[in-house]
Amino acid sequence: MSVEPVRKGLEGVVAGETSISDVDGQRCQLIYQGYPIGELAGKATYEEVSYLLLYGALPSRSQLTEWTKQLEASRALEPQVASLLKTLPFGADPMALLRTAISAVGLYDPEADQETIEAIRRKAVRAIAKTSTIVAAIGRLRTGAALIAPQMGLSHAANFLSMLHGREPTAQQAQALDAYFVLLADHGFNASTFTARTVTGTQSDYYSAITAAIGSLKGSLHGAANRKAMEMLTEIGSAEQVEPYVQKTLADHKRFMGFGHRVYKGEDPRAKHLKLIARGLGESAHELTWFAISERLQEAVWNAKGLYINVDFYSASLLHYLGIPTELFTTMFACARMAGWSAHVIEQASDNRLIRPLAAYVGPRDLRFVPIDQRPT
Repeated sequence: MSVEPVRKGLEGVVAGETSISDVDGQRCQLIYQGYPIGELAGKATYEEVSYLLLYGALPSRSQLTEWTKQLEASRALEPQVASLLKTLPFGADPMALLRTAISAVGLYDPEADQETIEAIRRKAVRAIAKTSTIVAAIGRLRTGAALIAPQMGLSHAANFLSMLHGREPTAQQAQALDAYFVLLADHGFNASTFTARTVTGTQSDYYSAITAAIGSLKGSLHGAANRKAMEMLTEIGSAEQVEPYVQKTLADHKRFMGFGHRVYKGEDPRAKHLKLIARGLGESAHELTWFAISERLQEAVWNAKGLYINVDFYSASLLHYLGIPTELFTTMFACARMAGWSAHVIEQASDNRLIRPLAAYVGPRDLRFVPIDQRPT
């Protein structure tokens, strides 16, 4: 009997089919429903891209108007969820707070246990809309500030910044966050998405799948990398300290956060867009310190190890320039990825098969039971 080779982490294993996104590691391309990411970044809004992911086509003007109305109508939190947030320990990890809040949203959703495709789509609208409201509320509560309700007429990105900071953002700031949301909206069968699909495969409910995805994204090897990238930039402190930092990190055999990728063999196709946006925000703020550190670090790590940057690297300075606290960075990832998770839940539910891989057993065999009095001490 032949033994199948074990591929740790399922590396290189094709676990299913999807039409939602393609992560082409050899060509370093990311495609959403047929569109290369460069065709969408800076051109399509997050509202358009979230519709694209869920429905498979960019919306017409009338469809976008209706979709935007649905998001606006769903953005406010239920009073019970808002009250619950106020009772939670604000010092807890924001991803843990988000995980709890999304689970609570499911408790108050009248369609929580309805698993038709149309019901899942309606729940997806609510989750996409409310996640940014929850994250903004977490940010406010952590500083002791009052919660701010979403505004009608503002875009998804502008609403988040308004709810977080208590003032409307500039057009550039709103566009920057909107592009960030677009660039991180989906990414194939990554860990959190595969988690959501696995839970959906058991015929569990939508909110269980999304809550599980948030738990997966919380990990330091997945969504938390953007936060660690900003912590790295803060530790470096100035462009002049980049080279000493690189040499020390190499000597200590530690990782450079925001470099390398499990799939892409070259530069992450999202990175160049994020770099341009971060530079623009820095120039407008007349504060290029963080961008300068990032740019010099990118060059130094390339010279030392030949590593390409990934999506997390310039996400860090971009989000920092938008005034988003570092501890919220991973929750921002969740805000963007909610559309992709939802699309994958719908796709999995539409043609479901329980996900149940095999394991190569490496433990002992043929042991015999020994009564407890005869076992060695």
